[in-house]
Amino acid sequence: MTERKAIESWLTDMDGVLVHEGVPVPGAPEFVNRMKTSGKPFLILTNNSIYTPRDLQARLNRMGFDVPEQSIWTAALATAQFLADQRPGGTAYVIGEAGLTTAMHAAGYVLTEFDPDYVVLGETRTYSFEAITKAIRLIDGGAKFICTNPDATGPSNEGALPAAGSVAAMISKATGVDPYFVGKPNPMMMRSALNTIEAHSESTAMIGDRMDTDVLCGLEAGLETILVLTGISTREEADRYPFRPSRIVNSVADLIDEI
Repeated sequence: MTERKAIESWLTDMDGVLVHEGVPVPGAPEFVNRMKTSGKPFLILTNNSIYTPRDLQARLNRMGFDVPEQSIWTAALATAQFLADQRPGGTAYVIGEAGLTTAMHAAGYVLTEFDPDYVVLGETRTYSFEAITKAIRLIDGGAKFICTNPDATGPSNEGALPAAGSVAAMISKATGVDPYFVGKPNPMMMRSALNTIEAHSESTAMIGDRMDTDVLCGLEAGLETILVLTGISTREEADRYPFRPSRIVNSVADLIDEI
Protein backbone atom coordinates (compact mmCIF):
# COMPACT_ATOMS: atom_id res chain seq x y z
CA MET A 1 0.00 0.00 0.00
CA THR A 2 1.26 3.48 -0.88
CA GLU A 3 2.86 5.25 2.06
CA ARG A 4 0.72 8.17 3.20
CA LYS A 5 1.52 11.44 4.89
CA ALA A 6 1.17 11.71 8.68
CA ILE A 7 -2.41 12.31 9.83
CA GLU A 8 -2.96 15.98 10.61
CA SER A 9 -6.79 16.04 10.53
CA TRP A 10 -9.47 13.59 11.58
CA LEU A 11 -13.00 12.86 10.37
CA THR A 12 -15.05 10.33 12.28
CA ASP A 13 -18.53 8.90 11.99
CA MET A 14 -20.65 9.12 15.12
CA ASP A 15 -23.04 6.15 15.46
CA GLY A 16 -21.15 2.87 15.64
CA VAL A 17 -17.84 4.64 16.16
CA LEU A 18 -18.27 6.99 19.14
CA VAL A 19 -21.71 5.83 20.26
CA HIS A 20 -23.38 2.43 19.96
CA GLU A 21 -27.09 2.02 20.74
CA GLY A 22 -27.12 5.20 22.80
CA VAL A 23 -24.07 4.27 24.89
CA PRO A 24 -20.53 5.66 24.47
CA VAL A 25 -18.07 3.19 22.96
CA PRO A 26 -15.41 2.48 25.63
CA GLY A 27 -12.55 4.92 25.14
CA ALA A 28 -14.52 7.15 22.74
CA PRO A 29 -14.88 10.16 25.10
CA GLU A 30 -11.14 10.00 25.76
CA PHE A 31 -10.47 9.78 22.01
CA VAL A 32 -12.60 12.88 21.32
CA ASN A 33 -10.97 14.76 24.17
CA ARG A 34 -7.52 13.91 22.80
CA MET A 35 -8.55 15.23 19.35
CA LYS A 36 -9.82 18.39 20.95
CA THR A 37 -6.73 19.07 23.05
CA SER A 38 -4.31 18.16 20.24
CA GLY A 39 -5.20 21.26 18.28
CA LYS A 40 -5.59 19.17 15.12
CA PRO A 41 -8.71 19.91 13.04
CA PHE A 42 -11.47 17.32 13.36
CA LEU A 43 -15.13 16.82 12.58
CA ILE A 44 -17.73 14.32 13.75
CA LEU A 45 -19.89 13.31 10.79
CA THR A 46 -23.40 11.90 10.58
CA ASN A 47 -25.79 11.14 7.73
CA ASN A 48 -28.69 11.85 10.07
CA SER A 49 -30.35 15.15 9.10
CA ILE A 50 -32.93 15.30 11.88
CA TYR A 51 -30.81 17.14 14.44
CA THR A 52 -28.93 20.43 14.37
CA PRO A 53 -25.28 20.41 15.48
CA ARG A 54 -26.44 22.03 18.73
CA ASP A 55 -28.90 19.17 19.32
CA LEU A 56 -26.17 16.61 18.69
CA GLN A 57 -23.73 18.51 20.89
CA ALA A 58 -26.24 18.31 23.77
CA ARG A 59 -26.86 14.62 23.12
CA LEU A 60 -23.14 13.84 23.13
CA ASN A 61 -22.58 16.01 26.19
CA ARG A 62 -25.12 13.95 28.15
CA MET A 63 -23.05 10.87 27.31
CA GLY A 64 -19.79 12.37 28.53
CA PHE A 65 -18.41 13.90 25.34
CA ASP A 66 -17.15 17.48 25.42
CA VAL A 67 -17.57 18.47 21.76
CA PRO A 68 -17.77 21.99 20.30
CA GLU A 69 -20.86 22.59 18.18
CA GLN A 70 -18.69 23.60 15.23
CA SER A 71 -17.00 20.18 15.29
CA ILE A 72 -20.18 18.40 14.15
CA TRP A 73 -20.95 18.07 10.44
CA THR A 74 -24.27 16.63 9.26
CA ALA A 75 -25.71 15.58 5.92
CA ALA A 76 -28.18 18.45 6.36
CA LEU A 77 -25.34 21.00 6.53
CA ALA A 78 -23.62 19.40 3.54
CA THR A 79 -26.87 19.45 1.56
CA ALA A 80 -27.59 23.10 2.36
CA GLN A 81 -24.03 24.08 1.42
CA PHE A 82 -24.23 22.13 -1.83
CA LEU A 83 -27.48 23.86 -2.83
CA ALA A 84 -26.16 27.29 -1.85
CA ASP A 85 -23.19 26.67 -4.15
CA GLN A 86 -25.37 25.33 -6.96
CA ARG A 87 -28.13 27.93 -6.86
CA PRO A 88 -27.54 30.74 -4.34
CA GLY A 89 -30.73 32.16 -2.83
CA GLY A 90 -32.90 29.41 -4.29
CA THR A 91 -36.17 27.92 -3.13
CA ALA A 92 -37.00 24.44 -1.88
CA TYR A 93 -39.83 22.28 -0.66
CA VAL A 94 -38.32 20.42 2.29
CA ILE A 95 -39.41 17.19 3.94
CA GLY A 96 -37.41 16.98 7.14
CA GLU A 97 -36.94 18.27 10.64
CA ALA A 98 -35.09 21.11 12.35
CA GLY A 99 -31.64 19.88 11.40
CA LEU A 100 -32.45 20.29 7.71
CA THR A 101 -34.77 23.30 7.76
CA THR A 102 -32.39 25.28 9.99
CA ALA A 103 -29.46 24.50 7.67
CA MET A 104 -31.47 25.49 4.61
CA HIS A 105 -32.52 28.81 6.14
CA ALA A 106 -28.94 29.54 7.21
CA ALA A 107 -27.80 28.89 3.63
CA GLY A 108 -30.16 31.60 2.40
CA TYR A 109 -32.89 29.38 1.01
CA VAL A 110 -36.61 30.16 1.03
CA LEU A 111 -38.75 27.15 1.94
CA THR A 112 -41.92 27.01 -0.09
CA GLU A 113 -44.36 24.62 -1.72
CA PHE A 114 -45.06 26.99 -4.62
CA ASP A 115 -42.94 26.20 -7.69
CA PRO A 116 -39.67 25.51 -5.79
CA ASP A 117 -36.33 25.01 -7.49
CA TYR A 118 -35.77 21.82 -5.50
CA VAL A 119 -37.55 19.16 -3.52
CA VAL A 120 -35.20 18.27 -0.63
CA LEU A 121 -35.87 15.06 1.24
CA GLY A 122 -34.29 14.39 4.63
CA GLU A 123 -34.93 12.23 7.67
CA THR A 124 -37.98 12.70 9.83
CA ARG A 125 -39.57 10.68 12.61
CA THR A 126 -42.98 10.84 10.89
CA TYR A 127 -43.11 10.80 7.10
CA SER A 128 -46.37 12.34 5.95
CA PHE A 129 -48.23 10.79 3.01
CA GLU A 130 -49.52 14.28 2.20
CA ALA A 131 -45.98 15.71 2.13
CA ILE A 132 -44.72 12.85 -0.03
CA THR A 133 -47.61 13.36 -2.46
CA LYS A 134 -46.78 17.08 -2.63
CA ALA A 135 -43.13 16.22 -3.36
CA ILE A 136 -44.12 13.88 -6.17
CA ARG A 137 -46.32 16.52 -7.82
CA LEU A 138 -43.66 19.22 -7.50
CA ILE A 139 -41.03 16.96 -9.08
CA ASP A 140 -43.50 16.11 -11.86
CA GLY A 141 -43.83 19.87 -12.29
CA GLY A 142 -40.09 20.34 -12.82
CA ALA A 143 -38.52 20.68 -9.35
CA LYS A 144 -35.12 18.99 -9.05
CA PHE A 145 -34.88 16.15 -6.54
CA ILE A 146 -32.25 16.17 -3.77
CA CYS A 147 -31.96 13.74 -0.85
CA THR A 148 -29.70 14.22 2.16
CA ASN A 149 -28.58 10.58 2.32
CA PRO A 150 -29.28 7.17 0.77
CA ASP A 151 -29.67 5.15 4.00
CA ALA A 152 -32.58 2.77 3.49
CA THR A 153 -33.16 2.16 7.21
CA GLY A 154 -32.33 3.77 10.52
CA PRO A 155 -32.03 2.29 14.01
CA SER A 156 -34.52 2.49 16.84
CA ASN A 157 -35.04 0.69 20.12
CA GLU A 158 -37.80 -1.36 18.47
CA GLY A 159 -35.77 -2.26 15.38
CA ALA A 160 -35.18 -0.85 11.90
CA LEU A 161 -37.13 2.17 10.67
CA PRO A 162 -37.56 3.28 7.04
CA ALA A 163 -35.15 6.13 6.37
CA ALA A 164 -34.66 8.75 3.66
CA GLY A 165 -33.35 6.28 1.08
CA SER A 166 -36.51 4.18 1.25
CA VAL A 167 -38.80 7.19 0.92
CA ALA A 168 -36.65 8.52 -1.93
CA ALA A 169 -37.12 5.19 -3.73
CA MET A 170 -40.89 5.53 -3.42
CA ILE A 171 -40.81 9.07 -4.82
CA SER A 172 -38.50 7.96 -7.63
CA LYS A 173 -40.83 5.10 -8.51
CA ALA A 174 -43.75 7.52 -8.72
CA THR A 175 -41.93 10.20 -10.73
CA GLY A 176 -39.29 8.35 -12.72
CA VAL A 177 -36.75 10.84 -11.31
CA ASP A 178 -33.78 9.71 -9.22
CA PRO A 179 -32.50 12.06 -6.50
CA TYR A 180 -28.99 13.38 -6.09
CA PHE A 181 -27.76 12.07 -2.73
CA VAL A 182 -25.38 14.42 -0.92
CA GLY A 183 -24.50 12.39 2.19
CA LYS A 184 -22.23 9.37 2.51
CA PRO A 185 -21.11 7.49 0.46
CA ASN A 186 -21.01 10.51 -1.87
CA PRO A 187 -17.46 11.89 -1.53
CA MET A 188 -19.15 15.33 -1.68
CA MET A 189 -19.81 14.83 2.04
CA MET A 190 -16.09 14.31 2.68
CA ARG A 191 -15.05 17.21 0.49
CA SER A 192 -17.41 19.61 2.21
CA ALA A 193 -16.13 18.44 5.60
CA LEU A 194 -12.51 18.89 4.52
CA ASN A 195 -13.25 22.39 3.26
CA THR A 196 -14.96 23.25 6.54
CA ILE A 197 -11.82 22.54 8.58
CA GLU A 198 -9.41 23.58 5.79
CA ALA A 199 -7.86 20.12 5.71
CA HIS A 200 -6.16 18.23 2.89
CA SER A 201 -7.20 14.73 1.86
CA GLU A 202 -3.61 13.45 1.80
CA SER A 203 -3.17 14.09 5.51
CA THR A 204 -6.69 13.30 6.77
CA ALA A 205 -8.13 10.04 8.11
CA MET A 206 -11.76 8.95 8.02
CA ILE A 207 -12.91 6.61 10.81
CA GLY A 208 -16.09 4.64 10.27
CA ASP A 209 -17.92 1.44 11.12
CA ARG A 210 -19.45 0.75 7.70
CA MET A 211 -17.64 -0.42 4.59
CA ASP A 212 -20.44 0.65 2.25
CA THR A 213 -20.62 4.27 3.42
CA ASP A 214 -17.77 5.48 5.65
CA VAL A 215 -14.90 3.55 4.10
CA LEU A 216 -16.17 3.89 0.51
CA CYS A 217 -16.75 7.62 0.97
CA GLY A 218 -13.33 8.20 2.51
CA LEU A 219 -11.61 6.09 -0.11
CA GLU A 220 -13.21 7.97 -3.01
CA ALA A 221 -12.28 11.30 -1.42
CA GLY A 222 -8.62 10.22 -1.17
CA LEU A 223 -8.46 9.89 2.63
CA GLU A 224 -6.81 7.28 4.81
CA THR A 225 -9.66 5.02 5.93
CA ILE A 226 -9.90 3.26 9.28
CA LEU A 227 -12.63 0.69 9.91
CA VAL A 228 -13.59 0.14 13.56
CA LEU A 229 -15.38 -3.02 14.65
CA THR A 230 -17.78 -1.41 17.14
CA GLY A 231 -20.65 -0.90 14.69
CA ILE A 232 -22.02 -2.50 11.54
CA SER A 233 -19.22 -4.09 9.48
CA THR A 234 -17.22 -7.04 10.78
CA ARG A 235 -13.70 -8.03 9.77
CA GLU A 236 -15.13 -10.95 7.79
CA GLU A 237 -17.63 -8.73 5.94
CA ALA A 238 -14.86 -6.26 5.10
CA ASP A 239 -13.00 -9.02 3.25
CA ARG A 240 -15.97 -9.48 0.89
CA TYR A 241 -15.76 -5.98 -0.57
CA PRO A 242 -13.70 -5.23 -3.70
CA PHE A 243 -12.03 -2.35 -1.85
CA ARG A 244 -10.27 -2.28 1.50
CA PRO A 245 -9.82 0.22 4.31
CA SER A 246 -6.30 1.42 4.96
CA ARG A 247 -6.52 -0.54 8.21
CA ILE A 248 -8.92 -2.16 10.66
CA VAL A 249 -8.84 -1.57 14.43
CA ASN A 250 -11.06 -2.81 17.23
CA SER A 251 -12.22 0.66 18.30
CA VAL A 252 -11.24 4.33 18.47
CA ALA A 253 -9.61 3.54 21.82
CA ASP A 254 -6.81 1.97 19.76
CA LEU A 255 -6.17 5.31 18.05
CA ILE A 256 -5.80 7.58 21.11
CA ASP A 257 -2.01 7.35 21.20
CA GLU A 258 -1.77 8.37 17.52
CA ILE A 259 -3.22 11.83 18.08
